[in-house]
Amino acid sequence: MSQIIQNIRTEISKVLVGQDKMVEGLLAGLLCRGHILLEGVPGLAKTTAVNALAKTLGLNFKRVQFTPDLLPSDIIGTEIYDPSNNTFKIKQGPVFTNLMLADEINRAPAKVQSALLEVMQERQVTIGDETFKIDLPFLVMATQNPVEQEGAYELPEAQLDRFMMKVVVGYNTKEEELEIARRVANNSFEQIEQVATKEDLEQIRQEALEVHMDEEIEAYIIELVAATRDPKAYGLEELEPYIEFGASPRASIDMYKAARAIAYLKGQDYVSPIEIAYIAKEILRHRIILSYEAQADDITQDYIIEKILAAVPIP
Repeated sequence: MSQIIQNIRTEISKVLVGQDKMVEGLLAGLLCRGHILLEGVPGLAKTTAVNALAKTLGLNFKRVQFTPDLLPSDIIGTEIYDPSNNTFKIKQGPVFTNLMLADEINRAPAKVQSALLEVMQERQVTIGDETFKIDLPFLVMATQNPVEQEGAYELPEAQLDRFMMKVVVGYNTKEEELEIARRVANNSFEQIEQVATKEDLEQIRQEALEVHMDEEIEAYIIELVAATRDPKAYGLEELEPYIEFGASPRASIDMYKAARAIAYLKGQDYVSPIEIAYIAKEILRHRIILSYEAQADDITQDYIIEKILAAVPIP
């Protein structure tokens, strides 16, 4: 199955230059059945990445542009009256797919954001009196604009917690950007081929579940998450005024699952502390609620996570 992973990466690289962290996050999300939140400036090929991944696996892909006037029914669907037989029928929304891109999710008000909660957590949608199951695999990848921009709504903590990872997408290197410019200018992007199926993906997911996690590594995960709640117990008294709330139990669950997925994607049959440190920021940064003191002192979640990684003993 490692060859299939390599084939998927090869196909995605036909249209995507760089952004390895984003690609790994998407693959880990599929293996763990988790959802991904991306934050970054426009034009960094976020839509291209999801679309390419869908094509390599033969999955359905839909994109929704979130706007302030969007309604919940625009996401999940609605009941439509059929005058021909005097009945109502269900019109399913774009959430009925395998890969869904919720573009600029923080441009829509809270009632629209909350429309995604049930489907993200339960993999089901309720329209009227009927409940519909979502076909697996199902992955929501949401992009987010910086909250200080005009017309943006900060995501509620309850919804942020339902994203397995928050990946901050940066600019490409100069060399990568030159390669992108050449490909676009010369229209030299290759055609993406399907190299795997849903059945292959499920088999890969089962193999990732078999990656060994030592008890000391399990304890290390719990210690890292606990340190976000009680930094003083780990000799980090200076962080205590900056943390309003620490990470939830979902952080421990998602870090456990994501670490195995990342180890599998690297071709390992075991999890080491390196994988934990590699995905710690992505798992924790959106689950640590900062205090007003932190915002006043320009302290970020990433800074707090780096301090915790340095303080908690490595097994």
